[in-house]
Amino acid sequence: MTAPVEFDLAMARKALESQPFSRLIGARLSAFGDGGATLEIDIREDLHQQNGFVHGGVLAYAADNALTFAGGTILGPAVLTGGLTIQYVRPATGRTLRAHAEVVQAGRRQAVVRCDVRTVADDGTEALCAVAQGTVLPVN
Repeated sequence: MTAPVEFDLAMARKALESQPFSRLIGARLSAFGDGGATLEIDIREDLHQQNGFVHGGVLAYAADNALTFAGGTILGPAVLTGGLTIQYVRPATGRTLRAHAEVVQAGRRQAVVRCDVRTVADDGTEALCAVAQGTVLPVN
């Protein structure tokens, strides 16, 4: 089962831009399709917690949206996150936060999706900082 042809990167970007919180965070989709999605956020000081690391809520937001968009590549544009778990594996520091999600299994009623959240340093080095898994459900 595949998503409608019209649900492409351009349409997904419009959906993301329609979310006020995503605009506030400065999130953008850099990849979308074939069961996967990549969401990126430029790391700014106002996204940090008290120790100078990216706040865990920002990492969870990135995983949540990447999971949902990846599920949407299979289930179509009318989807929501049914639930997710996240494990933080290292403090997030760097230039860019990148959440890449891939559908693990999908049926008509849900998709199970895995997401790796990484930071990208100024020199391009990536570091895994969180791993998430969730379910994506069609709204209709």
